[in-house]
Amino acid sequence: MSSSETKAPVALTIAGLDPSGGAGVLADVRTFATFGCFPTAVITSLTFQNTTGVFGVENQSAEVVRRQTLPIISDFSVAGAKTGMLPTSEVIAEVARLFREFALPAPVVDPVMQATSGDSLIDDEAVETLVRDLFPLARLVTPNIPEAERLSGLKIRNQEGMAEAARVICDLGARAVLIKGGHAQESWDLSNQDSLEAVDLLDDEGKVTLVREPLVAGGEVHGSGCTLSAGIAANLAQGKTLEESVRIAKSFVTELIRSSPQLGHGAKPLFKFS
Repeated sequence: MSSSETKAPVALTIAGLDPSGGAGVLADVRTFATFGCFPTAVITSLTFQNTTGVFGVENQSAEVVRRQTLPIISDFSVAGAKTGMLPTSEVIAEVARLFREFALPAPVVDPVMQATSGDSLIDDEAVETLVRDLFPLARLVTPNIPEAERLSGLKIRNQEGMAEAARVICDLGARAVLIKGGHAQESWDLSNQDSLEAVDLLDDEGKVTLVREPLVAGGEVHGSGCTLSAGIAANLAQGKTLEESVRIAKSFVTELIRSSPQLGHGAKPLFKFS
């Protein structure tokens, strides 16, 4: 087999570093590799955290983010990209500038606003810049329920609320939105069948699709959003459609939630043993 036939697509993550390994660029890199992509990473923030909480952050400057990115994109042809924790308005504006300036692939934007522990990771000014500068460049935006509520200004209590919030976020400039339901749906007034499912809602330029997987019990997990968005980006880099990429990545995350061992003393990090 020739080298061109075995060449792995390059995937880029621009996100924070969780040194405990559950979330951020370490989770992204693992996921990229699992789906056959060569992983590259730019770190936007050094966080001090583990499975129990976030104990501090040291955000990188926009210049440092740019200087990390330039050697990667000058050496590799990036086939897929995602963003995670973008902690300041200046960093978000610089990331958007890089995507425009170098015509990088439309990223999967995971609008990370708070950690699993509830610790806030982004202020209102940064949210405004994210919506204005990065959403219009994204192939997909992947908020969870609290993030979708913050972005849309709506209270989401059912799947109809998810659809309405997705429309509002698309009206803000996003081409496609995946609102992640997950464990929030356990408290909703749904049918018995739906209560046993984790249902995400994909709005791709007005086409609405419900993506269902069994709801896995077992408490809080750490890094599921990072892993999902990285999985979608990796599958897009492999040439799959957006809906295919979402379904594959969601199935992958569901299996990780089911099979990952309990490590640490807090939310369970997702990890696939080979």
